[in-house]
Amino acid sequence: MRRIVSYIVIASVLASCGSKEQSVESVIGTQDLQQIRTKKDQLSEKQQELAAQIKLLNDEIAKLDTSKKVPLITTFTAEESVFTHYLDLQGNVQTKKNVLVYPEMPGQLVRIYVKEGQRVVKGQALAKIDDGGLGQQLAQVEAQVGLAKTTYDRQKRLWDQKIGSEIQYLQTKTNYEALTRSANQLKQQLGKSVIKAPFTGIVDDVIKEQGTVVAPGQGSEVFRVVNLSDMYIETDVPESYISSIKKGKEVQVEFPILGKTVTSKVRQAGNFINPANRTFKVEVGVSNKDRTIKPNLTAKLRINDYTNPKSILIPQSIISENAKGQQYVYVVKDVKDKVGKAQQVIISTGKTQGDIIEVLSGLEVGAQIVQEGARSVKDNQEVKILEVAK
Repeated sequence: MRRIVSYIVIASVLASCGSKEQSVESVIGTQDLQQIRTKKDQLSEKQQELAAQIKLLNDEIAKLDTSKKVPLITTFTAEESVFTHYLDLQGNVQTKKNVLVYPEMPGQLVRIYVKEGQRVVKGQALAKIDDGGLGQQLAQVEAQVGLAKTTYDRQKRLWDQKIGSEIQYLQTKTNYEALTRSANQLKQQLGKSVIKAPFTGIVDDVIKEQGTVVAPGQGSEVFRVVNLSDMYIETDVPESYISSIKKGKEVQVEFPILGKTVTSKVRQAGNFINPANRTFKVEVGVSNKDRTIKPNLTAKLRINDYTNPKSILIPQSIISENAKGQQYVYVVKDVKDKVGKAQQVIISTGKTQGDIIEVLSGLEVGAQIVQEGARSVKDNQEVKILEVAK
């Protein structure tokens, strides 16, 4: 409609000009420079007059035309909310109670008392090694200890009564103490013939068979004993997070293979930066009452490293950037009957989580922020709100 009115005005003006004045072709035909310049100046003045008249007509059309096209948008209201940021990492399940049990003396495994999967308590006998006659030696020495004690007791009573010589008393005492020490040493050596559980746990593997000859040292491990109740996950954290990830921080632990997610906390944060990869160690404790979590199982960790209780969050997709590198969004103001003006607002942003970003400044609570259509509107453009998201 605007174009039709413009064409009519131009045509009428040109027609009136043509009836009163020389045409452009006739002026050019004169080859008079002064006349040509004069004609050009006349047309330039008329062009400016026409442009002003067309603007007036367009402004009036904009007021009267109710069918004009206005960009359609949706908005959402800026609200304060808690923003919890997580650092995503990966780690492996470990336990400090996962050991290979070795014999403390050489000999033949004469008895194995447990089987794989059996629960044992700390100090429980797992196997017996042939003692090579130490038991008989101990019995003989203990008999000698008994005799020596009796002799010593009698000599002591006599000495207390000032009967006998001091040398006899000291000899019986020395003999008794020496035999007692020998008996204790034999007991310690004999005790090594029994392989015992180092802690309460599960016999995960019986490595040697009954009748095998074993000896202390590498390659002679007899059992693997594990405790699955005290599990933890160890992971490497970039050094940039050393001030934000500390003991007690909340952690969401996911075990993809098990389809299981649990909530835990950082139980230990390392104080040493590995110079090779600029990371520090973090331990996250894991409860394992049902014993489904096994050592070396892969786990995904989401460690809470930042929380803002009063933040404004917006989708990253609605943010644009100007030539100066400033980020901006559009807000709608002066809304009446769902029609308002889009205004460009410069913002500064913080951390992101997925497709959500934290706005640090530039937006106020309650502002109507353009969502759908944010890329197509212009500053101070009139827009129509289709829907206000909650």
